Formats: sequence, structure tokens, C-alpha cells
Amino acid sequence: MAIQVNIVGFIILLMLLLILLLILIACKPWRFFFSRARSRSSVKSGELERPLVSDEVGVVQDQSNDLTRTYDLEGACYQNEGLLRSPRTHGLVHKQRLPTTTPHVAQGDSLVLDIIADTTEEILVGQTLKHPFVTDHLAEIRRHSRQEDPSAKLKHTLENEKIQEFVPKAVAYQSCLSLEIVSGPSRGLCFNIQSTDASRLPLTLGRVPPSELLLKDSEVSGKHALIDWNSNKLKWELVDLGSLNGTLLNSQSINHPDSGSRHWGDPVELASGNVITLGTTSSIYVHITSPNESLIPFGVGVASDPMALRRGGKKLPMEDVCYYHWPLPGIDQFGLFGICDGHGGAEAAKFASEMLPKVVAAILSDSLKREMVLSQRDASDVLRVAFSQTEESMNYHYEGCTATLLLVWADGDNLFAQCANLGDSACVMSVDGQQIKMTEDHRIVSASEKLRMKEAGKPLRDGETRLCGINLARMLGDKFLKQQDDRFSTEPYISQVVQITQTSEAIAVLASDGFWDVISLKKAIQLAHQTKEKYSADTEKSTEKIANFLLSEARTLRTKDNTSIIFLDFDSTFRVVPCKVDCK
Repeated sequence: MAIQVNIVGFIILLMLLLILLLILIACKPWRFFFSRARSRSSVKSGELERPLVSDEVGVVQDQSNDLTRTYDLEGACYQNEGLLRSPRTHGLVHKQRLPTTTPHVAQGDSLVLDIIADTTEEILVGQTLKHPFVTDHLAEIRRHSRQEDPSAKLKHTLENEKIQEFVPKAVAYQSCLSLEIVSGPSRGLCFNIQSTDASRLPLTLGRVPPSELLLKDSEVSGKHALIDWNSNKLKWELVDLGSLNGTLLNSQSINHPDSGSRHWGDPVELASGNVITLGTTSSIYVHITSPNESLIPFGVGVASDPMALRRGGKKLPMEDVCYYHWPLPGIDQFGLFGICDGHGGAEAAKFASEMLPKVVAAILSDSLKREMVLSQRDASDVLRVAFSQTEESMNYHYEGCTATLLLVWADGDNLFAQCANLGDSACVMSVDGQQIKMTEDHRIVSASEKLRMKEAGKPLRDGETRLCGINLARMLGDKFLKQQDDRFSTEPYISQVVQITQTSEAIAVLASDGFWDVISLKKAIQLAHQTKEKYSADTEKSTEKIANFLLSEARTLRTKDNTSIIFLDFDSTFRVVPCKVDCK
């Protein structure tokens, strides 16, 4: 009996040991010890959850024209006497896949970094900003991430070669920057600096020292913005220093898109006639001269307003870009004045405003073509080719813009003006009391567009007032819409040449449709003449005052669209203020 009990006990004990062994095999408790050991030696790149690169490291991802925020423009609104603006990809958060160049990452794994593109490296001209957490290895990764396909790079070079072929090469020269505070608590303060005065650059604008230009304004940060001379581009550049209340250039924000981050914005080129606004009340008028410039042969005034709160409190983004260049680089007799009004965004307008002057300058750099314009007193071919090449170079499928371009040139004692346009921004001139319409309205319902489409055998249907949802029949960009409906056109209207003699009394008004929506061509000329008489004694700034008065009339009449105005007075001379460092 005792032997049987022992046998049963042994069997039960054996079964318990077998059950315990099965439990151990199922749970595998030893895996925790091995996993800890492996975690000390390596980390799988796929398990990374946080960025490996500091926010201070700028890695710029290539974007298409439809996504890239690019502005290299010149001129006011952007007004100017030269060429302007720079790509903007800052502030965009990318998931960027980079090559596995490190031995710590197993082959075949993917290293995914959360990268905040920040272009602060490029802000201070002539200086190198060193980031303490950037290693040589990370720099190598960035170089790999930015490599271009050789065939794509070659294609890009060939596409731009025809435009750049005749553009004059920049030569080093001295430039003088004059700043005048025209509104705010420090109104009347003047500051001048020369590009050769490296010891005083960059120039910092702020409320307290060590800022060089002090503005006693509670909305201005201690160090609000800076201006520096870019010796490579031969341009003055403005940068927002992460200010609390923001910096505007001609009504457009230039601060970092991540509000409250205190990151620096991208550098933006300055030109004569620009207006810098710090906060909301302090505005600074910019004037830039070089030793070979003494005067512009006529008065120029520019004004713009996004009319941002005209639609029931809904913020209206600024999509107008206006600019001027006198003279064109290397072409002393010719100047350009233009307005582009974007739709679907401002990028197409900014691109066109940069490209049109470059193409015109390239064409007129050919002495034979320039002499042909002077001898025939007609620049129709130049303007037509400029619009055509600009359209070809644009890669905007869902954005577009109007374009109104006034070309002015001097020949002997006379001036000549000729205009080309697409869309509904307009230009009107008055010469010796005669009103001259320099543009054509290209809205769908305009008589000229109805006739054009009818003659092409594709007339508008009854009640049709839009094509693919847009009320314009001619514009730059909008490649997708043009593929959907071939009634859209990119052929500009080109005006007759207007001659202005020394004895002529002549003015011109260029404006975007926000102005013409509430003021007729005839009324605009009447208001300009009346205001000109009022400010006749103020020869220095009368054109600016006239442009601002016209803008205020549009505001009073409750326009609901972006409004930009360029006013030209051919009876007066826009005199350049000499650069005097002791200006107070």
C-alpha cells in the first residue's frame, strides 16, 4: 500500500514539473534580459519617435512651384529701381527620407526625421551661423538630401539660359540706404547708411539699444528687425528677428510663419519706394541710391492695401504685387512699372513680377533690338515676347495672376510709354487733357472677350459668365484651367505708344481691380489732377501723397478687394536724396 502511495505522489510531482516547464516555455521570461542587452548596443531607426535634428538646423526640401513660397521680387508693394526676392520654404514640417549613411543603422532600415526647415543660416550676409548640435555627419546627410538629379539640373539650366543670356552682369558698386520714419511715435526720424560701411552693418531696428535705429513705439520689440547688404546680390535685405508684433513689407508679412516661435524670418530684398511697417503704427519709407543715380525723369508714387477686413471681418490675404524698375539693369533709357493681381494665392503674381522685368531686360540688352524699339518707336514685339516667355516659365497649375506692364523709355527730350496687359488690372493716362486708356478688360463678360471667343468659333453660352469658375478669360498661370477649356488666352493686349514731350502735361495711373471696382477711369484721372494741384508746392513727395489719396478714396468707397496703385507724374522729377550719414 505504501509503495502505491509513493508511486502516485511521484507521478503528481512529475506532472507539476511538466506543467511548470510548459509555462516557462510559453512565457519566455529570458527575452527581457536579452532585449535589454540589445537596447544598450543599438537602436532600430524605425523606432525613433523624436527628431534627431535640432530646430536650428535648416534642411530645405525641394518643392514644386505650386507648393514653394517663392518671392524674389523687386519694387514697391514691392516698389523699386532694381530686382528683388527669395524662396520661402521655412516653417514647413517635412517627413523627409534620407539615405542610410551611418554604420549604426542597419542596411535596409529607413531613417525618418521630423525636420523643421529653417533658413536662418542664410540670414546674416557675410557671416556663418554655427549650430552647436550639428555634427559633420549631419552636414553630410543634409548634402545628400539636397542633391539634384543631374538631368533635372541640366534641364533647369537650359530653361533659364535664354532669359539670363543677355542680363548684364552685376558689378560691384556703392549703394546708399536712406530710411525715414513716416508714421508712429518716432515720425520724422531719418537714418542713412552706405553699403561700404561694414562696421555699422547689419543695421538693427528696435525699441531699445543696442539697436541702431531706435523707434519709441511700444509695439516694436527690443530687437525687431535688421537690414544688411548682400554683397553677392548687390541688394539690401530685410529680416524679421522673431518680433512679437510682426514686420510688414508693403503690407505683406515677412516674419516666420510659426507665430510666437520667435524664429527669424527669411531675408527679403529691399528697393526704393518700399514701406516697412513694424507692428501696426511705425512705418519706414525706404530710398536706395547709387553714385551713378541722380534722378528719375518723372515722379513715382506707390500705395497698396490688402483691405483685409472688408468681407464681414474675414481676413483677406494680400495677392497684389506691384513693382517698378528705373532704369532696367544696364539699360539706362528704359524703365518698367507693373502690377500683378494673383488668384488662388500670391505665388504666381510674385513669380511673374520677378520674371517679366528679367525677360524685358534680357531682350533689350541686345543692342539691335533696343535700337529697333527706339527707331520704330514701338516695343510691341518686346512686350509680346516677354509675356510669352514668362508664361512658358510658369509652372502654376492651380494659381494664376493678371499682369499689367507699362514700359517707359527716353529718347532725346521725349518720353514714350506703351502698355501690355492680361486680366482686369488697368492703366490710364492723361496727356494734355486727353484721357488715354492703355489696357483692355479681359473679364469673361467684357465685349472684347465675347467677340474674341465668338470669332474663334467658341462663343459664350447664354448666361455663361465664368469659365471653369473664374471670371477672367486671359491670365498668366492656371495651367490646369487652360487644359480644361481652350477659350482661355495668354495673348496680351498691347496699347499704342504714347509720346510725352517736354511741354506735355501728363500723368498715368496703374491699379489693380480693387481700385477700378469702385472708381472709373475718368474719375481716377479727375482725382489725380485735383490732388496734384493741392500738393503742387510739395515737389519732393507729392506723387506718394497722390497715390495714397487715391488709395484712401477706394477705401472710403468700400472696395472689398486688394488694392494697389502706381501713380506717375511726368511733369515732375523724382529727385534722389543724397546719402548723408549725419541725417537726423
